[in-house]
Amino acid sequence: MRVTRSRRSALWGIVGALVVVVALATLPYVVYADVTDLLVNAFILVVLASMWNLLAGYCGLISVGQQAYVGVGAYTVLVLAQNGINAYVAIPAALLVSAAVAVPVSFLVFRLRAEYFAIGTWVVAEVFFLALVRVRSLGGGTGTALPGLALIDPVLRQAVTYWSALAVAGAALLATYLLLRSRMGLDLTAIRDNELAARSVGVRVTSAQRAVYVVSAAGCGAAGALLIISQLNVLASAIFSVQWSAKMIFIALIGGLGSIEGPILGTGIFIAIQQSLAQLGAWYLILLGSLAVGIAMFLPKGIWGLISSRLHLQVFPVGYWLHRQDSPSPLAGEPLSSGSRDFPRGQGRGGGS
Repeated sequence: MRVTRSRRSALWGIVGALVVVVALATLPYVVYADVTDLLVNAFILVVLASMWNLLAGYCGLISVGQQAYVGVGAYTVLVLAQNGINAYVAIPAALLVSAAVAVPVSFLVFRLRAEYFAIGTWVVAEVFFLALVRVRSLGGGTGTALPGLALIDPVLRQAVTYWSALAVAGAALLATYLLLRSRMGLDLTAIRDNELAARSVGVRVTSAQRAVYVVSAAGCGAAGALLIISQLNVLASAIFSVQWSAKMIFIALIGGLGSIEGPILGTGIFIAIQQSLAQLGAWYLILLGSLAVGIAMFLPKGIWGLISSRLHLQVFPVGYWLHRQDSPSPLAGEPLSSGSRDFPRGQGRGGGS
């Protein structure tokens, strides 16, 4: 037998992704500001959904409190800007501070399991919110403006903000891809499939989950930094709102948990629905809720899961495929879901997980 990363060569997918990134980088020169503003919001949602997908899709950690790190990232940029540091330069600092905060928090919330973990992360976010609204220098409960960017030419500021958002989204997807293709990626896949079995074969489950929790917090912190830069102000009640977690969950769910492509597709669907139906008010929310319920019931692997299983398509292959040495090509194989059925002997079939 031989093992490959995907049924088809991953080179074309990577080249295609690079072409898309280069094309997106040129948009500030050819489109209006409202288009780039929309794409900045899309990039932020891609980052948030990808980070939540890492937690839930690979570690089984259902968090509804990742907005805690969105707020930490935003307020880190605010504090640094108030001390004379350029807000764009402060984005990496927001990432590092969010990761540093997540380390001690993880030792607290990891004492909880299942729904208690979800509620515990929400409580942490509320504690962060209640602490920050009492700091008057950071705007308290009324919010404050981000200093240092208002005097920059608006066209230049919008372009730099767009490129920063594109860079953060690309870095988040690349980091996720490299993480899942590493040895830890194997651990995470084992944890996702069966945590007890993963422990029994020597996987250090808690360490892997803590590492992913910190990475997810760092990504959410970078997204929070982009939020305050794009809006030029911050309001604690908005930045720490549970609606951010709701958006992460919805996007990852409809796109497809446990895949890199899922949050990207989910973001596109969410933005399309938002732009076309947001004016319907309550009906818009009813539609989003109904769509989420329908996807959860009939397409548990999301829309990308359906596309991938039907077309055997992977833009970012991170799993493994098993082939017979005498198979003419990887196309001779077919997916093998973990724990679904045994590998058939002597039939030249392969499996992916």
